[in-house]
Amino acid sequence: MAEILKIGALGIAGVLLALQFKGQKPEYGMLVGTAICLLIFGFVAGRLVLLLERFELLQGYLDQSGGYLTVLMKVVGITYICEFSAAICKDAGYGAVAGQIEILGKLSVVFAGLPVLFQVIEQIEHLA
Repeated sequence: MAEILKIGALGIAGVLLALQFKGQKPEYGMLVGTAICLLIFGFVAGRLVLLLERFELLQGYLDQSGGYLTVLMKVVGITYICEFSAAICKDAGYGAVAGQIEILGKLSVVFAGLPVLFQVIEQIEHLA
């Protein structure tokens, strides 16, 4: 909980610092915002390692269903990276690029989930 408060305070301080530059040197404000995003992303990446270790432990308990957790982690990674990239593009004023990244993310999630859909259909066929 304390770490989340620190990251939240870092984000607010970064935004306030970026606002100071916005009037005279907007490019510096954008650089400060990007630097803060990268710092927070680094924190999240560190926490992601811990999460992956927990998922490996959970995957040991789920013998045949381990593939579902792999798909879940891929989908979470895809959405996080696309959201992060799109937000930076929007902040830089490139909303069209951000929109394309979001579309790519949505399509990638669908493609990542297709094997699970095929397995469900296969299970239904075996039951019928």
